[in-house]
Amino acid sequence: MTDDVQNRAESDGSPVRPSWVYTLGRVVLAPLARAVYRPRVEGRENIPAEGAVILASNHLSFIDSIVIPIAAAPRPVHFLAKSDYFTGTGFKGWFSRTFFTAVGAIPVDRAAGQAALDALDRQKDILATGAAVALHPEGTRSRDGRLYKGRTGVAYLALESGAPVVPIGLIGTDKVMPVGARMPSLRDRVTVRFGAPIDVSVHGPASSGKARRAATDQIMAAIHELSGQELAGVYNELPASSTLEKIKRALPHERL
Repeated sequence: MTDDVQNRAESDGSPVRPSWVYTLGRVVLAPLARAVYRPRVEGRENIPAEGAVILASNHLSFIDSIVIPIAAAPRPVHFLAKSDYFTGTGFKGWFSRTFFTAVGAIPVDRAAGQAALDALDRQKDILATGAAVALHPEGTRSRDGRLYKGRTGVAYLALESGAPVVPIGLIGTDKVMPVGARMPSLRDRVTVRFGAPIDVSVHGPASSGKARRAATDQIMAAIHELSGQELAGVYNELPASSTLEKIKRALPHERL
């Protein structure tokens, strides 16, 4: 699927045709995961059966991006993953590459200087094929269980592409696989709540920072209603590593 998505997203804009690895993953991996972990899925009917759509979710665990495509089946869903998962060697590298391809991941180089913009461009290309993409507006996992302020990349994509946004509230993924865990637990269950699609076009054009912020806040409010998390009220960022970085963060600027 990875090669198919990349080639078509960068060429004629025709619908994505998943590779045999992704098809096998949907046929074998998804039913197996549902049987083992028995996720509670609510509101799956809110996912459009066809056409471009953005699935925007809170982010509690490494497995979030795996849970969403499984819960959204039979609709194929694609998400970005760091390219390291696709470049390993030996059996471990093969297994990682095959697994992430099977669950709908598409490699992106997070080390690039324009990483955030490159990721947005890649997702925009995928949406142009009429596919579904999943992303986490918080940017990175919440380590304290709170819901952090959303970055405006999700609104930019929605406003640029015209795709509706389906908010998602994930509950319990941090218990199934906490930060630092090597294997998921079989004791806990995950709940996946899909909300009603949101049309953010009422906020204005993608070129407007005010529109991007308002649309993002609307999406995050919907995610909050579904997840029930405590609001952090700030961005989820690592501590500033230098005085210059502290000054930069103190100044008003947009987080993508």
